[in-house]
Amino acid sequence: MPLRIIDDPVTRRELSSLAPELGDLIKAVVDIERGVMAIGGEMHADEEAALLDDGSRQADLWGINLYPAEAGPEWLEFDSMINVRPSRGNRSRDVEDPVVREAIRQLVTTLVRDA
Repeated sequence: MPLRIIDDPVTRRELSSLAPELGDLIKAVVDIERGVMAIGGEMHADEEAALLDDGSRQADLWGINLYPAEAGPEWLEFDSMINVRPSRGNRSRDVEDPVVREAIRQLVTTLVRDA
């Protein structure tokens, strides 16, 4: 599937249909400043590159994994190699800053609806 930048809300079902070959896991990269999300890449770095080409700034991009079939907080995972940013104090694949995590949650909630 080609990479796709999501800037209008989609449902979880639509999200799954946009990247069916990825199975239960959908890799995504969010731009917390622009309010967009890229999906469909084999790796987070592919989606990151697409957003950078689309005008995003590296500092605003964070890699996540989505599990549309899951309920509750387990459906969103803050795990990606692109999140390792020692210069910003993020030394692991996880998003460590609670403010950034909340911004990501809010963006995903805005872009991906349950119904």
